[in-house]
Amino acid sequence: MNNYVLSIYDNKKNDAGPKAKQDIDKFLTEENFEIIKLKLSLTTSLAGRLTKIKYSLFDIPNIFRRRKIDTLVLQYPFYSLFLMKKLINNAKKHPDTNLVFIIHDVESLRLFKNDPAYVASEIKLLNAADGLVVHNQKMLSWLKQNGVTTQMVPLEVFDYDNPQNFQTSSDYERSVCFAGNLKKSEFLEKMHSLNEIDIYGPNPAKSYPDGLNYKGSYSPEELPKYLTQNFGLVWDGTELSQCNSVFGEYMKFNNPHKVSLYLSSGIPVIIWDKAALADFIVSNGVGIAISNLNDLDDILKNVSPDEYKKMRQKTISIGKKMRNGHYIKKAISAFD
Repeated sequence: MNNYVLSIYDNKKNDAGPKAKQDIDKFLTEENFEIIKLKLSLTTSLAGRLTKIKYSLFDIPNIFRRRKIDTLVLQYPFYSLFLMKKLINNAKKHPDTNLVFIIHDVESLRLFKNDPAYVASEIKLLNAADGLVVHNQKMLSWLKQNGVTTQMVPLEVFDYDNPQNFQTSSDYERSVCFAGNLKKSEFLEKMHSLNEIDIYGPNPAKSYPDGLNYKGSYSPEELPKYLTQNFGLVWDGTELSQCNSVFGEYMKFNNPHKVSLYLSSGIPVIIWDKAALADFIVSNGVGIAISNLNDLDDILKNVSPDEYKKMRQKTISIGKKMRNGHYIKKAISAFD
């Protein structure tokens, strides 16, 4: 089989791209996929526009001319809609090529959910693929209800290439960590907890209530080394009683990458009970689903040390799968 992943990276940045996409590249190479990298300036500069024109006229057509491609994987959304359409048009000229999109975000469910024209255009774009790897069953159902007819396979949860050792201590101290972009985590400024909550990430608030401790910002590879707490919190928005705002509502359909950060570190998860991933967390016994953060202290108090030890053991088992790319390898095999 001649299988490829087409990845576009920003040539102005030193990193290799977003962590989730970078990990998928790595794990699929272990399944004999070859990475085709295109680098361009992700700006509206003249140089960036000229590079896109060059790619559309020469580089993308040459991808198909120079290779026999059985499966071509595209991580969606692509950085350039213009180049994505050129890629789809070229792929359709080769009917033996299976075009698969691995979905990272669906903007029809996030920033443009109230824009029917945008939703229709995105659904049309997704239907141009021969197959889609979607986050979970909730996302699959929404896409199907809104017109996606191509084959869809749920990922279940994102894998995470984690270079740090597992946090294996099962001592239960009711401690919690939260990692993420703190600019969109305003709920933290309203939290009051009898237990220590350690916070990591960029754009912190000027201050947090007593018990919440800002611990700094680290790279996705470094951060797991500092996560020694009992639970990792997954929450979004401005309120404690529910996950609200654009990003909070999005949790009803997406797989937050911080879930994979925690689980791949050996840390069980506390998540909003209406989040799409709550089903995965509860059914696998790797955390707790809650409806209101005001109840957090009581919930932590009601977890016994023995219950926590079993939860941690199950989390490490799932974490080992994530570190090996189990979920993306399983999902992509459905399109063989």
